[in-house]
Amino acid sequence: MLNKILLMLLLSVSVFAQKPKMKKIFNGKDLKGWIVPDDKNCWTVEDGLLKVKSEPTKKGSILWTEKNYENFIIQVDFKMGDGRVDSGIFLKSELNQVQIGISGSLKRDMTASPYVIGKMYPKEATKVKDILKTQDWNTMKVKVVGKSYQVWLNGIEVMDYTTESIPESGPIGLQLHPGNEMSIYYKNLSIAKL
Repeated sequence: MLNKILLMLLLSVSVFAQKPKMKKIFNGKDLKGWIVPDDKNCWTVEDGLLKVKSEPTKKGSILWTEKNYENFIIQVDFKMGDGRVDSGIFLKSELNQVQIGISGSLKRDMTASPYVIGKMYPKEATKVKDILKTQDWNTMKVKVVGKSYQVWLNGIEVMDYTTESIPESGPIGLQLHPGNEMSIYYKNLSIAKL
């Protein structure tokens, strides 16, 4: 009897210790699963990449997932293109964002830092200067649980933040900031529900 109990405990611990299963949210062929903005020419898929490029009026836009998420891990590969790259990942609304590239307000790179409406950049990610590859692919992972989120850049944890303004549930968005002439590329976008 004791052996059965120990076996059951071991099995339950191993199930909880497993890594969350990541599921692709970008298929590399089209924008299925995403709400495409009116300025769809800014968001194109080519050679397995999501290519984001400002259009002549530089009005900017956001590409949102069709699905809503509560607690999750999102992982993306990104490569900065031409111009002043100012992009990021919106977490469940436009209230909370993880920055990618140059902050328009601070005029410096704030990659992996939280941007929160009403608080701007309440915390700055650490070690980014040493980790970020400005001419190559980078991997960003964001884990959102409740009102807290953590960010890893190229496998190294660089930021954790807790905010009261994050909704319980919502979509995930990719930003093309208005006012900039820029391009950025994304691939390997995946998510795991927690």
